[in-house]
Amino acid sequence: MRILLPTGTATAATVRQAAEGHDAVVAVTGEIASFLTPSQLLALVKEGSYDLVLVSGMCTASFDAVERETGVPVYRGPRHAADLALVLPLLPEVTLSRTVPADDFLAARKAEEATRRLGACEEAAEPDLLIRGVKVGGCSRMKVLAEIMDADRVTDLRARVEDFFARGADIVDLGFGFDATPGDVDRCFREVQDIEGPLSVDTQDPTLIRAALFRADLVLSLHEGNIPVVGAGVAASGAAAVVVPGAAGLRANLAAARSAGISCMVADPLLQPIGSGLLVSLAAVREARDLGVPLFFGAGNVVELLDADSIGANAVLAGLAQEAGAAVIFTSEHSDKTQGSVGEMRRATEMMALLGDRPYPKDLGISLLVLKEKRRRREPPLAYAGKEPALPMPREIEYDPCGNFRIGIEGDEIVAVHQGIAFRGKRWQDILHTLIVDGRVSRLDHAAYLGMELYRAGLAIRFGRSFEQDGDF
Repeated sequence: MRILLPTGTATAATVRQAAEGHDAVVAVTGEIASFLTPSQLLALVKEGSYDLVLVSGMCTASFDAVERETGVPVYRGPRHAADLALVLPLLPEVTLSRTVPADDFLAARKAEEATRRLGACEEAAEPDLLIRGVKVGGCSRMKVLAEIMDADRVTDLRARVEDFFARGADIVDLGFGFDATPGDVDRCFREVQDIEGPLSVDTQDPTLIRAALFRADLVLSLHEGNIPVVGAGVAASGAAAVVVPGAAGLRANLAAARSAGISCMVADPLLQPIGSGLLVSLAAVREARDLGVPLFFGAGNVVELLDADSIGANAVLAGLAQEAGAAVIFTSEHSDKTQGSVGEMRRATEMMALLGDRPYPKDLGISLLVLKEKRRRREPPLAYAGKEPALPMPREIEYDPCGNFRIGIEGDEIVAVHQGIAFRGKRWQDILHTLIVDGRVSRLDHAAYLGMELYRAGLAIRFGRSFEQDGDF
C-alpha cells in the first residue's frame, strides 16, 4: 500500500524518520503541515499513484473534493508528527477517520473496545452472590461501594445518591453517626427507596440497622456486639451483611452471622490508614481469602487520611484489592481532596477487570492519567531568525471603556457577568467569542486577560477545583 504523507518543513525530518520501512512518499508542501490546501493536495495526488493519503491531524480544510476527483481516500493522521510512527504500522488493517485526528480516533476506538470487553465479561461472570441484581464476587468485576457520610445531614440526599450511581458507584452506602436516630434513618431511606440501585446502611447500632431494613440491601457492619440483637432481623429482611472482626475475630463473627440465618455475607478485615497499620492490615486481607466469602476492601479509609491526590492512590489501592481478590471496594468523597473518588475508583476497578493475564495494568484502552501524559512528544524545535525579549506588563492597568467582568463557575458552566448580564457556557472559547461579537470588549489586552481567566475557569471545572478570579490555580 503506497501512502502519501504531505508535511511541512518544520516536521519533515520527523515524518521521514517515521516513514522509514513503509511504502510512503513524504511531500513537503510549505512551512506548516496544517496549512495544506485542497488544491495543493490535489496536485500532489495527481503526480503519483497512491492508495491512501495521510494529512496532518491539525488540518482544518475539507479534502472531500480531492477524494471525489482522484478516488484516493484522505485520512487524518495524528495531530503531532511525533506520533506518526505509532500510526503507520497499523495501516491498512485499521481504517482511520476523515475528520478526527488519528491519535484521538484510535484512543476512542481502543476505549470503546475496552468498554465492550468489560460488558461482555461482566455479563458472563458467575458471582458469589447477588445484591439487588448486582453481581458480587466470583469472577465479576470488583464493585464500588460509595459512602455518603452523615446521610441524615445531607440536604438533597436523593440527588447525591443518584449522582454517585451516575458516576460509577455499584452500591451507595448511607452512613449515620452516633447522634442519628431511627427516625433519621427511616426518613433517609424513604427518600431514596424507589431508586433502582443497591443501597447499604452504615452503622453498628442495632436500632438504626432495624430502621433501614425495609429498604437496605446491605448492612455495614455486623460483629459479636450486634449480631445477637439484630442478626435474625437482617436475615429475615434478606439483606446481605458486611462482617467485621470486632473483639471475637472475623472467623468467629462470620460463624455467628451464619448461625443467625444470614446467608449473604462479605468479610471486612478492616484496612488501616498509612501510619496506623496499613501493611499489617493488608496481610490480614490476604489471609481472609481463606474464609470462603467475598472480601471487602476499605480503600476510602486510606485515601481520606492521606494528603495526596486521590487519583493515583485509588488506582494503587484498587490494584492491591485486585491482587487480594476483593469483591467490594469502599470509597468516599467526604473531604474536598477526595472529590471525584467515585468515578476514579470505578475506572480503577475497570482497569483491574481488563488486566486478565497481562502482567501490568497498562495499555488497556482506558487509564487514570489526568494531569500527566503517558508519552511525551518529541516535536522538532521552533524555527526563527531572531529573538525579542518579552516586555514586562505595565503596573498601571488601563481599564477597558466597555467595563469589567466578574468571572466564576456554577456547576459545570463558566459564567462571565458584565453590566448585570450573565454569559454562560461550558466552553471558555464560546463565551469569549460571544463577548467579542456582542461588542463588550474593546481592548486587546482585556480580551487576552478574559481568555486567560475563562480558560482557567474551564480547567477548574474539568479538574474539580475551586476557582477565584485573579487567584492562583
